[in-house]
Amino acid sequence: MLELLKSGGLFGVTALAEIVGCYLTWLVLKQDKSAWLLLPAALAFALFSWLLTLHPAAAARVYAAYGGVYIAVALLWLRLVDGIALTRWDLTGAGLALAGMAVIVLQPQMR
Repeated sequence: MLELLKSGGLFGVTALAEIVGCYLTWLVLKQDKSAWLLLPAALAFALFSWLLTLHPAAAARVYAAYGGVYIAVALLWLRLVDGIALTRWDLTGAGLALAGMAVIVLQPQMR
């Protein structure tokens, strides 16, 4: 269970870094904000990439498990930053995605 909490927390921070990078880029491209926002966006993407390397599992497995947490964090961003209420479908989808992440993270280790 501790492994799931550690992985989930690290994935959460990783997802936040990725979403910040995407959001800053979106502000520049879609809302004509200053191109200077691309500098912190690039830093956020670099942080995102580095955080993914902190997991001990194979890279592709890490990416697969990370996807579930990314979905949940993106929906939290939708609610907290964009101010859009989540639907029961959003919550159900996030729950299913997090369950998928847990299955991948908690699988028996083959040695």
